[in-house]
Amino acid sequence: MICFDNVSFKYSKEQECLKNINLTVNDGDVILVCGPSGCGKSTLVRCVNGLIPHFYQGELTGKVTVNGTDISQTTLRKISRHVGTVFQNPRSQFFNVDTTSELAFGCENFGLSPDDIEQRINKTVNRHDLESLMGRSIFKLSGGEKQKIACASIAVEPVDVIILDEPSANLDYKGICELQKMLKAWIEERKTILIAEHRISYLLPFITGSVLMNSGEIVKEYSAEEFRSLSEEELHNLGLRAEMVQDPAEINDCTGEDSDKKDKLILTDMKYSYQKEPPVFDIPKMEIPEGEIVGIVGANGAGKSTFLRCLCGMERKCKADPKVKYESWNNKARRRKIYMVMQDVNHQLFTDSVLEEVMISQESENKEEALKILESLDLKEFAGKHPLALSGGQKQRVAVASAIASGRDIILFDEPTSGLDYYHMNQVADILKELKQMGKTVIIVTHDVELIKNACTYIIRFDEYSRS
Repeated sequence: MICFDNVSFKYSKEQECLKNINLTVNDGDVILVCGPSGCGKSTLVRCVNGLIPHFYQGELTGKVTVNGTDISQTTLRKISRHVGTVFQNPRSQFFNVDTTSELAFGCENFGLSPDDIEQRINKTVNRHDLESLMGRSIFKLSGGEKQKIACASIAVEPVDVIILDEPSANLDYKGICELQKMLKAWIEERKTILIAEHRISYLLPFITGSVLMNSGEIVKEYSAEEFRSLSEEELHNLGLRAEMVQDPAEINDCTGEDSDKKDKLILTDMKYSYQKEPPVFDIPKMEIPEGEIVGIVGANGAGKSTFLRCLCGMERKCKADPKVKYESWNNKARRRKIYMVMQDVNHQLFTDSVLEEVMISQESENKEEALKILESLDLKEFAGKHPLALSGGQKQRVAVASAIASGRDIILFDEPTSGLDYYHMNQVADILKELKQMGKTVIIVTHDVELIKNACTYIIRFDEYSRS
């Protein structure tokens, strides 16, 4: 079905990202492609869906074939009739402004009849409990909800091969369970599935094999039995996230030491609504202890990311009046005193180099200090590179570096470990702990159970305040 024959690739003016890849994926296989952030997983799957070489410029040698067809000699239009992809950032693959039209879009391009399209959509929506997401504006969905729509848009199409790039990165516990149901349905339909992923526990029942990558090379291939037999410690040593899938709401409260005696960030009568819609959340009163690492957990679509944007003053329609040590902070004051790392970090990468990205956040530029921050996040070697040329996990760490460089006393993180391997998740957790020791208040929206257990000292369950 899929064959890599001595394939190497490097993006323009970059070092080689794939080196001498030889791999065969048979019909009906479910292959996990894993390895540390930046090892080449996304580049490898781009060779299957035709984005390399038809979209991403670079130097490709060797041959990639799907069903015997040379990908480099076939148009993207023809490839898309056989290969469907869910990207690491689902926003990049949407073509419509509403969810129902997005599900219909791929089928329309196949030339299917309206009746067939409607039947396919209804089957997918009913099978995966997506009714509440239909007819919604794409722009008003949470990151996890967008991920669900991206998966559903592939599920409705009559493709043979499915590529998933970090599909669980933005999903809550329920969303991961739904993704498992979708995988099971695809397997029953004899789809061939290639999955690039760090979080692997939810995939173990489904895979037929695994490929471990490092520095652009395949360092080992595992059968399903060999991979499932690896211990948690062995998986961690490979940079993989081995924690079993768990609902963060089931984690016992991890209240920080003497947090009741600490000063509080006090929020009262805080609401936010999109135009002509009921409130996304309604907070009569919330107290957030200063100097703690506060995890905000809840379902996809509960309003957690919107809450962070309101808290840091980005949503002008939110008239909240937070008080810190009895001092009221209006929107302008919050934008000056609070720093936020967004879920989609592409929205806040502005400069031409990683070093400049960190220095732009400093009150006064200090190159030496910026380089120290980059070194603490294993990013120093990329100081001269353009931020948008990095992998998803590397971009995430650049945004974290910028937050540290800002020197703000309250720092907000929206899913800071999405797309990160085990090693770099722990690295971010250690940095959050260092920020706490420096007296910073750290507030994190996350579904990442490993991060919560590793770093958070206080938990707020956001479903209590949201309409979901």
